[in-house]
Amino acid sequence: MSASNQPQAFTRMDKSFLGSWWWTVDRAMLGCVIALIVLGVAIVATSSPSVAQRIGASSDYYFIIKHMVFLLPTIFLIISISMFSPRYIWRISSLIFLGGIVMMILVLMLGVEEKGARRWIRIMGFSLQPSEFIKPAFAVVVAWFITLQRKKDQQALSVIHKGENSKKPFPIYYAAVFGVYVTVLALLIMQPDLGMSVVITIIIAVQVFIAGLRFRYMAGVFAALSAGLTIAYFSLYHVQSRIDRFFDPSSGDNYQVERSLAAIKKGGLVGVGAGQGVEKTTIPDAHADFTFSVLIEEGGVLFAFIIISLFLFILLRGFKRLQEASDDFSVLAAGGLLAMFGVQSLIHMGSSINLIPTKGMTLPFISYGGSSLVSMGIAMGMVLALTRYKSRGSISRSSLKMRRASDKDSK
Repeated sequence: MSASNQPQAFTRMDKSFLGSWWWTVDRAMLGCVIALIVLGVAIVATSSPSVAQRIGASSDYYFIIKHMVFLLPTIFLIISISMFSPRYIWRISSLIFLGGIVMMILVLMLGVEEKGARRWIRIMGFSLQPSEFIKPAFAVVVAWFITLQRKKDQQALSVIHKGENSKKPFPIYYAAVFGVYVTVLALLIMQPDLGMSVVITIIIAVQVFIAGLRFRYMAGVFAALSAGLTIAYFSLYHVQSRIDRFFDPSSGDNYQVERSLAAIKKGGLVGVGAGQGVEKTTIPDAHADFTFSVLIEEGGVLFAFIIISLFLFILLRGFKRLQEASDDFSVLAAGGLLAMFGVQSLIHMGSSINLIPTKGMTLPFISYGGSSLVSMGIAMGMVLALTRYKSRGSISRSSLKMRRASDKDSK
């Protein structure tokens, strides 16, 4: 058979569904996500056996087996969701959001309390953390409402310019955004889950900034968060204790932080070797909340640098691809999802090295955690889908365009 007659898969001229997806999806970003997933399997495999022994699990491989069980649907979700159009991304997110709100209410009534918080609910033998699924859905829902309001404002502005009406309509979709944010924030504070509260606040703050809205909207977001955190601090002993111990280590038990810092110190530049870590066996949540400490102990600062580089590449690549997003909704939704991905990573790393108060939050695709793994798979699938479209000049121009429209609206 001649070379010209040999079948070629996914050529640039291929107009099939899969061919179109392959040549429009960001394969470099997808490759980095897969790399994080592979590294995550290795890190969970080395960090979880000691935890399984400590809790008396049926096998030393209890956590890695469960991790692999959740890994298969996660990869499927990343690939399949990346093939959807923005409208389908909105529809899926709205269903996830509504279901997540119902589940978060049920968690407050039926959830299991653990370490001073009520965040989990058991369904068909599996523990589910609904707030994990709220995060990506929240980013998309907020982006959709902001986009609808901007379209409504532009229509009203054109009517005003024609002299048909001089009254500016009430910003009903911005009110909906604030209502959605306050609802989710209230449910998170009641659990309580301060780390997740910070994440959703950063998400909406980034979207407000990109949309070019007035800074008073952003001020309102941070005011709501500040009020929630203040109430949580004075009404919940668990929250107060963590914050007090961060500012004054002598005020309480800091065992996890101390062991985490000891593991990082022992790892040094090149680490003690894969599977050779000793300090990790003394960290209660080495497989989940303090995974970053384990990977430094065994791989050293150089390995941590590789991991951080992968996270940075995904973030920078994602925002670069927003330069080619086809509409404002894609820019806002993907921007919020990328902010979620970056902030969660920073919170995990910051907790591990004691830069911020300890917070039980996983490192995306690296730590053990079924709900987190699946949730991040959904989020990155959405990012890959929303960054496939290539008609906008740049995110900076998009933001500038939105800001100019906002300035016109205010006149």
